[in-house]
Amino acid sequence: MTYLDKLKSSAKKSGNCVCMGLDPIIDFMPGHLGNEINDMIANFFEELFNRITDRNLSPAAFKPNQGYYIRHDIPLQNDFSGTRALARVIKLCHEYFPGIPVIMDFKRGDIARSSHNYAVEGFQRWMSDAVTISPYMGCDSVSPFLEFSREGGGTYILNRTSNPGGKDFQNLKLENGKSLYQAVDEKIIEWNRDYPGTGAVVGATSMDELRNIAKDFSAESIPMLIPGVGAQGGSAKDVLCALKETNYDLEFARINSSSGLTHPWKSDIHIPGNWTDVSADALEKLIESCKI
Repeated sequence: MTYLDKLKSSAKKSGNCVCMGLDPIIDFMPGHLGNEINDMIANFFEELFNRITDRNLSPAAFKPNQGYYIRHDIPLQNDFSGTRALARVIKLCHEYFPGIPVIMDFKRGDIARSSHNYAVEGFQRWMSDAVTISPYMGCDSVSPFLEFSREGGGTYILNRTSNPGGKDFQNLKLENGKSLYQAVDEKIIEWNRDYPGTGAVVGATSMDELRNIAKDFSAESIPMLIPGVGAQGGSAKDVLCALKETNYDLEFARINSSSGLTHPWKSDIHIPGNWTDVSADALEKLIESCKI
């Protein structure tokens, strides 16, 4: 099964194009989950997944950001609590939501041999369905990841990101008058023709750029991972409208929200007693906005 097949299948199974970010923040977790980081994170997501499945809800993808987990490791003290927690959370995704892709968000990008090592880490060691990478070092940096498309892996390349600082480089004008992000999306189209499953990370907070990119991608079956909805201020409704306007196939889109789903109470000083329902309500609302 190709990565495009996985996206189509999971979109049909879930009926939506939501990607649920799994980025644990210990300070916003209830106190009954345990004293060890490993247990706290895994128990948090298991309780949340139980509530979500009880309500017959399912996103169309999951995206754990590796940095939220490995920050808890202390390797020189032989403490890999964060890594163990990430492994448990990914296994929970497969247990509770079989057939729903897991995207490892680790934004790698290095010279060729190092990139190959990172690609092996993401696809073979973590057994991810897809990974996120940076294109900054060019084709020899990107190609080791793309090779895994032959085995069903997907690669999301940073294109026009959702963070405010993305414009510092991504919107720079080139000699031909185009912006740098447009040169990147042209390379993504080129790479995708040889390696189907090559996709792009395009933020929901830059709607003009997103619309331009979606128009370029609409005839090319290029997956788009679209973060920035929720806490970062992006609107799922606006994203869906832009994708539909450009005739982009929604089965290949994954609209991501992370803390807006897992910690929607983080602006409050109190963690609600019915926190699983609060998160499930937020997921249900996003799913309603992103139905296919």
